[in-house]
Amino acid sequence: MRALTFDCYGTLVDWEGGAASFLYAAARRAGVTEPPAGDALRERWEGLQFSLIQGPWRPYREVLAESLAALAAEAGWSLVPGEAAAFVEAMRTWQPFPDTRPALLAARRAGLRLAIVSNTDDDIISHTLRQIGLPVDLVVTAEEAGAYKPAEAPFRLALERLGEPPERVLHVAFGFRYDIGPARRLGFRTAWVNRHREAQPEGAAPDLEWPDLWSLAAFAGGAQPPGRPSTR
Repeated sequence: MRALTFDCYGTLVDWEGGAASFLYAAARRAGVTEPPAGDALRERWEGLQFSLIQGPWRPYREVLAESLAALAAEAGWSLVPGEAAAFVEAMRTWQPFPDTRPALLAARRAGLRLAIVSNTDDDIISHTLRQIGLPVDLVVTAEEAGAYKPAEAPFRLALERLGEPPERVLHVAFGFRYDIGPARRLGFRTAWVNRHREAQPEGAAPDLEWPDLWSLAAFAGGAQPPGRPSTR
């Protein structure tokens, strides 16, 4: 194994928590006294977004705006003006999981190259990289590839830039339908980060299944990284 590629939002960064918090607050700002739980809002919004990215590429900020508007229309909310721009701004601030930096450092110490393959715009992920606080060797966005995962174009562009055959690359992701299937079809090895201990969906099985990124630190062959919960 020579390189690791990562989905970013949901794998390295707490996308689910960030989106759930924003959507719940947006519902409250729209005057909804008792909105559904943030996780329920996020799950429905993500389904709407997934449908939107199946078509021709357009900037992710537009996808965010349309999917937010669709969620509000479905729920009967009147969104506060500027909420779409606020959603983009919120995404720029979402934080990495506690295991992200130690795992990436362990992989770096093991001599592995690190790349991110993400369904976002260049501007948004530039802020996310500041939140992660560690350099990576390569970033491929949907904006650069002209397509959103689960299309294969972002993965093909990552392989081209890495200059590695797919069997030498492990793709690490939490998004089964966005990432595991297309990466497997192209010959990547895959690791599914199953933080919620969910049943494996039908389809191409990942090579590895991890409950978190501490498992990546172990996979990379390093010693127990600082801050890892004790197993004793």
